[in-house]
Amino acid sequence: MRSQLSRWPPISQAPWTAALDTQIGVQNYTYTFKVVGEKLTGKTKSEFGESEISEGIVKSDDISFVENLNYRRHAVRITYKGKIPGDEIKFMRNVADIFDEPFVAKASETVEGKWGFIPL
Repeated sequence: MRSQLSRWPPISQAPWTAALDTQIGVQNYTYTFKVVGEKLTGKTKSEFGESEISEGIVKSDDISFVENLNYRRHAVRITYKGKIPGDEIKFMRNVADIFDEPFVAKASETVEGKWGFIPL
């Protein structure tokens, strides 16, 4: 079975964006994803820097991955789990096994008006 993401049009560098209401205030995030089969890779970007996505998996409309954030010289593991009902992703993220933060990431449109996953 092919993932829902692989049914979306192929493009490059189209981001997903979110404003997260967190324990330390609102954080603006940009996510760029690449999907090969059920493997998810890509990057997260916020005011705290850019991180590679690890442990990424996409199955049907489920998505999960890990962001290893360097926050004030401390490694912080952030796990993401979500559902993809269409042009948004409903996420729950867990920060350092302490805080759970629900949020929604929206697909940004590129010049071509396509979605933000890069299926191969």
